[in-house]
Amino acid sequence: MSNLALFGGDPAVTTPREDLFDWPILGPEEEAAVLATMRKPSYLDFQTVPAFESELKDWLGTEYLITESSGTHAVLGAMFACGVGEGDEVIVPASTYWASCVQAFTLRAKVVFADIDPLTMNLDPADVERKITDRTKAIVVVHLLGYPVDMDAVNAVARRHGVKVIEDASHAHGSLYRNRLVGTLGDIAAFSMCGKPLSIGEGGMIATNDAELHDRALAWGHNFRFHAGEVKSPELLRFAGLPLGGVTSRMHNLSAAIGRVQLRHFDERIQEIDRAMNHFWDLLADIPGLVAHRPPKDSGSTMGGWYNPHGVYLQEHFEGLSVARFVEAIRAEGYHSWTRICIREPLHTHELFRSADVYNEGAPTNSRRGAAPPQGRGDLPVAESVRALTVPPFRRFDRDAVEMYAAAFRKVADNYKELLPGDRGDESVVLDERGNG
Repeated sequence: MSNLALFGGDPAVTTPREDLFDWPILGPEEEAAVLATMRKPSYLDFQTVPAFESELKDWLGTEYLITESSGTHAVLGAMFACGVGEGDEVIVPASTYWASCVQAFTLRAKVVFADIDPLTMNLDPADVERKITDRTKAIVVVHLLGYPVDMDAVNAVARRHGVKVIEDASHAHGSLYRNRLVGTLGDIAAFSMCGKPLSIGEGGMIATNDAELHDRALAWGHNFRFHAGEVKSPELLRFAGLPLGGVTSRMHNLSAAIGRVQLRHFDERIQEIDRAMNHFWDLLADIPGLVAHRPPKDSGSTMGGWYNPHGVYLQEHFEGLSVARFVEAIRAEGYHSWTRICIREPLHTHELFRSADVYNEGAPTNSRRGAAPPQGRGDLPVAESVRALTVPPFRRFDRDAVEMYAAAFRKVADNYKELLPGDRGDESVVLDERGNG
């Protein structure tokens, strides 16, 4: 009889340790900071957020940093800062969360998707160059799940064509690209801080070394800061005092209060995460069909806080066994894995980018005004064919626990042949309430 738990064997995970996955780590320091902020005479104290901004700027090392209400709005502000507007195109990887790109619609721009690398699952610089037209205004790179994009190659493409590079570093706080922090490598960067490696409840930030981009980002959604004390552009200051975007995107004081405490411990905590995750993957390094989603060792690149860690699944090494069937067996062994959280289906296949008339203009928003036909199934073969699965997101290092969970993955990989007869294909996985598989 098989020893796979799916067929009645004992699960490999004998003592589940969900506490190892808890994030963020919150305690008395955060509680005290929140209460102190709430008890100030003026709820909007105009002190907590600026202090957090200053600390973030020192940590990241950029000339300018603006805290935002969310990562989604940070991306929107970065797009506006780069001059994205009517009829422009923004190139984005097909495998990412929607908040890397849908904001372009607000600015009346078109989203053009580029293909990805099959192992990093990041933007393919060669395909970016193929997608550039005279309408391209910006490239949005996404350091997916913390894995740094090949920024030297992307920046070279951008310079050749005179377009801006926006880093969506929402997954990648603390990640290094060739020993440089991500978020400092393009023209401007946007971060989310909701459920991410640096998690503060809700919030985001914009970082740049370019004074003009800083001024435009402030002018978009920060009316209280849109004045000569912070914005230097004479052209923009003609409209000082009112937000050009008609929105308020400032960070909430309570988020900043939590963030100041989280930031003090952040570097130490992600070192522990990195130790645990790398140990997990080192234990599985000899399984050819399960590839660690991490940069090569000694490359100078790291995964930061290992947001939502995944492994790339190569079906050909398992005789075509679907990732869904593999995940089914992993769940039976005691870890509730998923197939590609947030990136399960490449965005270019979603009807929002193909047929939605968001502004009631009589034509699809993403293909209006003489633009090329919308992209669809078959246009980006790598993004459509990549298979991946989630692995335990260790937030603390416990050697015995890490090895126990790694043993569950090895057990399924070693016995994959037994899973072939009942395989119903990749679409057999049960989705959760958010559509994740």
